[in-house]
Amino acid sequence: MELVLKEGESAETLFGDKIIIQNASLYRFTSDSILLSRFAKGKLKDSVADFCSGSGVVGFHFLCLNPHVSSLTLFELQPALADMSRRTAEYNGFNVNVVEGRVQDAGAEYDGKFSLILCNPPYERGGFENCVYERAICRKEITVTLPEIIAAAAKKLKFGGRLAMVNRADRLAEMFYTFKAHGLEPKRMQFIKGGANAAPYAVMAEAVKGGKPSLEVLPDIVNNAENGGGTV
Repeated sequence: MELVLKEGESAETLFGDKIIIQNASLYRFTSDSILLSRFAKGKLKDSVADFCSGSGVVGFHFLCLNPHVSSLTLFELQPALADMSRRTAEYNGFNVNVVEGRVQDAGAEYDGKFSLILCNPPYERGGFENCVYERAICRKEITVTLPEIIAAAAKKLKFGGRLAMVNRADRLAEMFYTFKAHGLEPKRMQFIKGGANAAPYAVMAEAVKGGKPSLEVLPDIVNNAENGGGTV
């Protein structure tokens, strides 16, 4: 089928011959999104959700890596980004459901539905200051906070389901505290840093609903793309 792009949009390589529609004036995915899609492990017949999905890169890339999962649902607040995700899915032949709205408001029909939720949320606290609002809400906690995301995920996960997310390294304690407050047990974590001798700038973590205490700490990832030095 022919790919029709709207003003400001571009088609970029996603995985192999798959493409993703991007719009730099709204939001363009970062390398952290790709790292998260690799960090999460898909199981046979997983029902997967991508919270705060933006243009859908985490969910789409994860689907390319794990074609054996049974379903993928993207949750995105901004209509323009949700529309881009739908057209990306249609062009690539992905069977994906896109839900518009805040994750906090997701309907009861999704309670206990998912065995895996992925999330690359806004990292920063505070207002959007001089930023364009549509881009600011992708980066800053204006429309949703970390505790709200984790609370929503806990409600939408099946017992034994996993939440895999990425955030700033200095918010690790807050992440783990909030996981446990909602019955999610941290099971895997991995720091991301921009150089071999650099301090970690981000962390990926996976928590299991109703899991038993036991944490696997994986070796740090050096993300060369963070410093403009190639790919992750």
